[in-house]
Amino acid sequence: MWSSELASAGVIQPVEFLAIAAHPDDVEQTCGGALLRMAALGHRTGVLDLTAGDMGSRGTPELRLREADAAARALRLAWRGNLRWPDARLENTITARMTLAAEIRNLRPRVVILPYWEGRHPDHYRASEIAYESCFLSGLRRLDEETPPHRPSQVLYASLYANVKPSFVVDISAQFERRMEALFCYESQYGDQPDASSLFPGRGEIRERLAALARFYGNLIGVRYGEPYVVKETLRIDDIGALGVRSF
Repeated sequence: MWSSELASAGVIQPVEFLAIAAHPDDVEQTCGGALLRMAALGHRTGVLDLTAGDMGSRGTPELRLREADAAARALRLAWRGNLRWPDARLENTITARMTLAAEIRNLRPRVVILPYWEGRHPDHYRASEIAYESCFLSGLRRLDEETPPHRPSQVLYASLYANVKPSFVVDISAQFERRMEALFCYESQYGDQPDASSLFPGRGEIRERLAALARFYGNLIGVRYGEPYVVKETLRIDDIGALGVRSF
């Protein structure tokens, strides 16, 4: 287990919002804006990456962990960790679920953000599956007598790369540039370099693509930049006159 030095003296303090992802740089693309927005509102935010991306065509696990630490600071995270599980080989095993459930019990998040449950990369949907089941297990009192049970009250799915209608969109107009700054902390992945250049678009192209996606989702709610999310539950609205979008 690798933990960012953002954690104080090795003691894990609870976070309110926790994003769980397969690889370093996943959250920076898909839910970094929401994490920044929550941090600006005074909430403790955290990220737990399951792998260090050791099967990637560029960089090394050690380098990507250093880049993840720099990105954590750009995202204003209170905590970041990495389980160092094998990249491209995630499996939904009882060992994986128990390990992740223990981390959730320690971090005690109120809201967990997961990758969308379908995707091109098997690690992404495996991470979603493992994390969802671990969130359930973490609430079982008898799972571990040494730590108190905890189950998050809400699971959100970051759906930026899924061709689905979002349940809601977060306005990240004020956070978009800093989200891009966090993503570009991964010089090994997004720096303009010859290694695997046929597989990796240049930095300018990456920025253009992500800006286009954010503009599309922002347009759905009448703002400049947006970040889409899906929930499996029906959303509750107490004041129908306070909806944040217009019909005309």
